[in-house]
Amino acid sequence: MTEHGALRLRVGDVVQVRFAKWGEHRHWEMDLRHLGEDEHGTWLGAPPGLFMSRPGMSATTSYDMAMLVPRGRPFVASFNGRPHDWCDIYVDVTTVPTWQGPTMRAVDLDLDLDVFRRLDGTVAIDDEDEFEEHQVTYGYPRDVIDLARRSCSEVAASIRADAEPWAGVGHRWVEVASHTQPVGGPAAGLTGGEPAPTSGE
Repeated sequence: MTEHGALRLRVGDVVQVRFAKWGEHRHWEMDLRHLGEDEHGTWLGAPPGLFMSRPGMSATTSYDMAMLVPRGRPFVASFNGRPHDWCDIYVDVTTVPTWQGPTMRAVDLDLDLDVFRRLDGTVAIDDEDEFEEHQVTYGYPRDVIDLARRSCSEVAASIRADAEPWAGVGHRWVEVASHTQPVGGPAAGLTGGEPAPTSGE
């Protein structure tokens, strides 16, 4: 059992995942199952068929996925099972995730400085040029800029070093997620939608 504030999460409980863009504009939202906890943080996940939405777009996954919400670190990591078509790890560089009861919230720094590992094993950093532009456009505070750069560098180096949870732990949680019951999601009842993008797109 995991405690978040006054709430105790049990394995299988539904957790509301709510990302926002800088300025508290709504971004990706989805509902995942609580898988468990380890030294890396809280693990959430879903089998294929996860419904996810953001203003103007909705999608449904075709692969198992697990999400790591670390303790006190500024990122959220998604581990993708097959048949995801281009990456098995995608790390959103965010503000430090916070919990409000069964809801996890994090501010995605407008899709900047995300780290991913392609299926061939290469590690890349997304949107570095865009990050430079958005520092001015969105008025990121200096401490947020420094936090994002440091988090991005540390995560990329850790993945390249094949450290955990990137080497194998994350995908063992993907296997756990494959045995969970699907959740309807924040817009349950809607049908259709495009195949799901990787978290962070």
